Amino acid sequence: MDRPKSRKDILSGLIFIGFGLAFGVAAAGYEIGSALRMGPGFFPLMLAGALGLLGVAIVVKGVFAAAADGPLGPVPWRGLVLILGAVAFFGATVRGLGLGPSLFVTAFLAALASRHNGPVAAALLAAGLTAACLLIFVVGLGAPLRVLGPWLGG
Repeated sequence: MDRPKSRKDILSGLIFIGFGLAFGVAAAGYEIGSALRMGPGFFPLMLAGALGLLGVAIVVKGVFAAAADGPLGPVPWRGLVLILGAVAFFGATVRGLGLGPSLFVTAFLAALASRHNGPVAAALLAAGLTAACLLIFVVGLGAPLRVLGPWLGG
C-alpha cells in the first residue's frame, strides 16, 4: 500500500538542506578553528549544519508521516520580494548609511512582508528592533559599528 507523503514537507526540507549546504560551503572558506578557539567560519558552519539537519528531519517527517496535503498554493510574491529586497538593501547600505538607518529600513521592509502588518506596526517593530540591536551590539558589546555612516555625515 502506498503511504501518502507530504510534498510540502519534503520540498521545504529540501530547501533547508540546500541552504544549509550553500552556507556550509561558504563558511568552509573561512578559518574554522576549534571549539575552544573558534575561527570566523566556526559558528556559520555550525548553523549551516543545524539547518541541514533540520531539513533532513523535515524530509523524513514528510516521507513517513501521513499527510493530507492540498495544492501547494500561490507563491507569496510580496513577502519574497520584500524579504530579499530588505537583505539586499542592508548589504548595500550598511557601510554608507551606518547600522542604525540601514537596520531600521531593513526591519521595516521585512515587517511589511507580512500582510498582517501595516506601515505603523512595521515602523514600530523596526524602531524596537533597531533600538535593541544598537543597545546590544554598540553599547553592550562595544562592537566597532558606526551608527551613522558617511553618507549621513556620521
